[in-house]
Amino acid sequence: MNKLRQVWQHRWMRIAIEAFVIILIVVAVRSWTQRGMISGPAPEFQADLLNGKAYALLADMRRPLLVHFWASWCPVCKLEQQSIQSINENHAVITIAMQSGEAEEVIAYLHQERLQFPVINDPDGMLAQRFGVRAVPSSFIIDKNNTIVFRETGFTTGIGLRLRLWLAK
Repeated sequence: MNKLRQVWQHRWMRIAIEAFVIILIVVAVRSWTQRGMISGPAPEFQADLLNGKAYALLADMRRPLLVHFWASWCPVCKLEQQSIQSINENHAVITIAMQSGEAEEVIAYLHQERLQFPVINDPDGMLAQRFGVRAVPSSFIIDKNNTIVFRETGFTTGIGLRLRLWLAK
């Protein structure tokens, strides 16, 4: 019986060490992908949406805002599209198509994917640079005081984004 207990203890110890190493790797990768992403006050900017309307980031900050950077060539971004679409139905959302081509190409992509969230085209990545975005998808939650309260790079669930928006209230 004592031998069996030692075997199980050894297995659990090995599982714990492996889990710790995996968590350490995830934290390291996340830190590396988020390096340079801004925090604190959100940068003011004005741009035209793909539908032609003018947009100013801080013009109407009455509730938390999701600023979501994505690209048409990004397979992980495609996994998040329906979540972003759904969140847009009852939360403030602005999306930025980073280095996805000219406006006509992004519009065609949105029609093909049946997406209707507001989009600013960032063909040269200059807006992404202002936010320190180096990888997509990247999301920022900005509270009504213009403070970035959450930032995330990589796949994020719709529930996770909704929770962050709720916490930003």
